[in-house]
Amino acid sequence: MYDIIQQLENKRAAARMGGGQRRIDAQHAKGKLTARERIDLLLDEGSFEEWDMFKEHRCTDFGMADQKVPGDGVITGYGTINGRLVFVFSQDFTVFGGSLSETHAQKICKIMDQAMKVGAPVIGLNDSGGARIQEGVDSLAGYADVFQRNVMASGVIPQISVIMGPCAGGAVYSPAMTDFIAMVKDSSYMFVTGPDVVKTVTHEVVTAEELGGAVTHSSKSGVSELSFENDVDALLEIRRLVDFLPANNKDKPPVRPTSDPADRDDPSLDTLIPANPNMPYDMKELILKVVDEADFYEIAPDYARNIITGFGRMDGSTVGIVANQPMVLAGCLDIDSSRKAARFVRFCDAFNIPLITFVDVPGFLPGTTQEYGGIIKHGAKLLYAYAEATVPKVTVITRKAYGGAYDVMASKHLRGDVNFAWPQAEIAVMGPKGAVEIIFRQDIGDAEKIAERTEEYRQKFANPFVAGARGFIDDVIMPHGTRRRICRSLAMLRDKKLENPWKKHGNIPL
Repeated sequence: MYDIIQQLENKRAAARMGGGQRRIDAQHAKGKLTARERIDLLLDEGSFEEWDMFKEHRCTDFGMADQKVPGDGVITGYGTINGRLVFVFSQDFTVFGGSLSETHAQKICKIMDQAMKVGAPVIGLNDSGGARIQEGVDSLAGYADVFQRNVMASGVIPQISVIMGPCAGGAVYSPAMTDFIAMVKDSSYMFVTGPDVVKTVTHEVVTAEELGGAVTHSSKSGVSELSFENDVDALLEIRRLVDFLPANNKDKPPVRPTSDPADRDDPSLDTLIPANPNMPYDMKELILKVVDEADFYEIAPDYARNIITGFGRMDGSTVGIVANQPMVLAGCLDIDSSRKAARFVRFCDAFNIPLITFVDVPGFLPGTTQEYGGIIKHGAKLLYAYAEATVPKVTVITRKAYGGAYDVMASKHLRGDVNFAWPQAEIAVMGPKGAVEIIFRQDIGDAEKIAERTEEYRQKFANPFVAGARGFIDDVIMPHGTRRRICRSLAMLRDKKLENPWKKHGNIPL
């Protein structure tokens, strides 16, 4: 018995050392934590239960029969984050560069299957050189097995990918199908083909960081929703993100006790909107003053900054927030902001998270760049997402809601449950000046008459009362009471039931 116990301890020790001390030191020298250190930081202390610690690859080609490491380059298992169950896999770059083999993929698939059975989130910590070349098609098959599970789990359990090293070629597609991607600055990158291939094929000279680094993907491509300074920041912030999310699509959003009164008024909101309708203001100020304890977790803060998306809590319960940002492009909707918001809305709807929408939108961004880029289809994604959503939807129009953008931003016509407007809200086909120049184009040379007509149009439409008279606005509310009115609305909607017609799936305008 003693011999077996000693053998077990030796195997455990070998598995914990991964690729050996020299490679662990090399990982630390790059400013990166090891795979096990990352799990220890992500999960509650002592909660990790490891699976398949002794699993090894079965490849015998190219001398691989003599190169076997217990665990085969990925650590898998489950644990808790603030007491709530999550499954996790962490690729170990010290073992074969974290490359994915048939065995490596089987370990990941095993915990994903179990996560689906018990209804718990999956968090992947990616740090891999890609497919293990020595295994050829077996490693490619392993990727495909993981991809299939990503698709089956989509909308059933939250999936979070944290890119903490290289992620290239086929490896990028598994994170791409998860709900959120986080990256670490200066030590992680994602691309389909690396700088050397790019140089050979297109003659472009580009660094790995420029091509697929954290800043590139969080601000230019939108592939990554979050970017962090180092491994520690990334893992601590992922813990915070998980706190906002339900465990699966059958759970309600988590509730956290709060000392912030649901009926709290904020008089400073009465002066948030400038007197000049063309002057910007910071919509984040409104969000922070409305949510519980000013705690707002922004998603994709550096991408498409003309729209804000993120999670907050109202009276203790998680809500998803979408808001136009007048500080950037006057809050116009464009291709990037439509895609960003649509994906966020669909996530919230899939996981029963109520949606609060703050509207100040002068319309869609005009221009050939937008039209050639397909703004019609991309804008329709956001429209589709809101129209399809069956979760509670509360909308507040703070200032402008013009044209089709008014319809798109969770209007009453897209099954908005409660739609409020502030007193200075303007709901119209377009702004007063532009409208008058079209309606009364024969008077364009007469500045006095145009000014008179503009004021007439403003009096008629540049207020919320026409929409209110039609029932498209449920109430005109004072800004200082916004939190109180939203909380009451959400309490009323707590047991809302709404189902879409049966279908295999819709055909969203991709």
